[in-house]
Amino acid sequence: MPFEFLLPSTIAMKRLAGLVLSLILPLQAYGWPHHAGDSGGTKFSALSQITADNVDKLDIAWTYDTGETVEPDAPGGKTSFEPTPILLPPEAGGHLVFCTAFGRAIALDPGTGKERWVYDPKVNRNGHSNICRGVSWWKDPRVENTAHCANRIIWGTRDRRLISVDARTGTACPGFGQNGELQLDVKAEEAQVPGGIKTSSPVVIAGGVLMIGAAVQDFSHANAPTGKVKAFDVRTGEAKWTFSSIPTDLNDPAASSWPKNPTLVSGAANAWAPMSVDEELGLLYVPTGSPSPDYYGAARPGDNRYANSLVALNTATGEVAWHFQFVHHDLWDYDTPAQPVLTDIERNGKTIAAVIQVTKQGFVFAFDRLTGEPVYPIQEQPVPQGAVEGEWLSPTQPFPEESLQLLDTHITPEDAWGFTFWDEGKCRELISSLRSEGIFTPLSTEPTLYMPSAMGGANWGGIAVDSEQQIGVVNLNNMATVGQLVPVVAGKDGATHAGVGSMLARMKGTPYAMKMGNLGSPLGIPCTKPPWGKLVAVDLKKGEVLWESTLGSVHDMGPVSAPFEIDLGTPNLGGPLITGSGLVFIAATLDKRFRAFDLKTGEKLWTHELPFDGSANPMT
Repeated sequence: MPFEFLLPSTIAMKRLAGLVLSLILPLQAYGWPHHAGDSGGTKFSALSQITADNVDKLDIAWTYDTGETVEPDAPGGKTSFEPTPILLPPEAGGHLVFCTAFGRAIALDPGTGKERWVYDPKVNRNGHSNICRGVSWWKDPRVENTAHCANRIIWGTRDRRLISVDARTGTACPGFGQNGELQLDVKAEEAQVPGGIKTSSPVVIAGGVLMIGAAVQDFSHANAPTGKVKAFDVRTGEAKWTFSSIPTDLNDPAASSWPKNPTLVSGAANAWAPMSVDEELGLLYVPTGSPSPDYYGAARPGDNRYANSLVALNTATGEVAWHFQFVHHDLWDYDTPAQPVLTDIERNGKTIAAVIQVTKQGFVFAFDRLTGEPVYPIQEQPVPQGAVEGEWLSPTQPFPEESLQLLDTHITPEDAWGFTFWDEGKCRELISSLRSEGIFTPLSTEPTLYMPSAMGGANWGGIAVDSEQQIGVVNLNNMATVGQLVPVVAGKDGATHAGVGSMLARMKGTPYAMKMGNLGSPLGIPCTKPPWGKLVAVDLKKGEVLWESTLGSVHDMGPVSAPFEIDLGTPNLGGPLITGSGLVFIAATLDKRFRAFDLKTGEKLWTHELPFDGSANPMT
């Protein structure tokens, strides 16, 4: 049976891998050659056979099981199945190809789900953060299409290897590294945090150059591995250039925003989210994360530029073309979490080749992708001050115009919410007891409310864009966190005094640990007004919200399940897909649902129950 939609599904201590939802329709001559559909990350398909009139006829065509058990006591611990498959053209094999949490690449028949080939790099499973979000395809223009490795599948593994195999057969490309595998310099990368750096997002390929970021554990140690983007010859694996988001060259203009020898006191600022490339301009767009440790920065005074930024790099040299920083001196783990999206925007009678970046703050920014000039106005605005002794704070932070601030980030006692007067009153009391001065309130030794939480706002699912209609759609989390810096007990490695919350960020090498937890009532319900997850459409020409819809139901999240959906929204990870027929497809929520919405109105048109949460971006 031919397929239209494939939805990867997160494994929640189970083995299910993915499912295909199909209509009995002819398979059109469209592929999905990149993780997000195209190299600009739009997550858009011109396919239009599935419409508002027939979407309710979608049904399961086949499922595929990776066989990777993830029981809590299994080697490697808990994993998450988060890849978006790519669909190769017939000349490259016509396979549906994806990677598993333990780094295996699998090619399937897209119509039947039958396995065509598997490449297993045999990753050591005795580790954590078992995630692989996708593979990349590259066609070598120098050789005949039928030659071995003329078409390649390339991906990075958790243990920092790059793998290159023939797309048709899944056999290694012998001219790349050593028999198709290139080991990155793990010992040099990891510094004093073994296992502190991994690969999770797909590699980017342009002009014969392969570029890869890294996922860094940025909350356990002050001196975490340094975030770098590395470039290699796509055919041979020969090193081409390296960009460090923490500048060590004193001639770098960003160096003045760090102390001397910054990598001795900090690290991370890494590109863990997917990157985008404009091959015509020869520019790579890199979203960077927060410097380590996330929540205390006394040892790294300054804005810490290139961290928490969008950085445009020359693909041939790795030199910085331009950059913009979204958070100065981050103390909230507000990484730049999503793939930058390349699209044209009509603004004031001009068509601008733009790059759009959504952030954990729930903000939407857009820039001219050649120059970095803002498409929409951005202002530096004063933010709350008053932190622990010795901390450095930026007096201002950048804000887009109000219409592109998609969340209410200032929570007061009057905003307390509950199912009953009792739990609403408890929430009001709790909020009254917390320091809460709005977004960018610095954390301190007193319990502090910050909104949004470190989960976002937006996260790695990012924004999908219909470039013709110039509409962007992004899913957001709408929940607050309570955080508190607690002094480390002398002589007890990482042990801390009691504090609020249940999650602990050790931040070894600093005098504090960070304890945090959700802002919730005694019933375990968020104290903020719903929806706690939402889907938002933005008119990119006007720079304003087109519509908002609740995303997710809480009917199955309490001690007792309800027989009907309760649309209050849920936390969500994974993003949307837009089709040429004006539909928005998204899973992402904690309620095990896959949904379709109307692109123009935000009306929910269809819901399909999944066996598990689907926290990957869908494709078609």
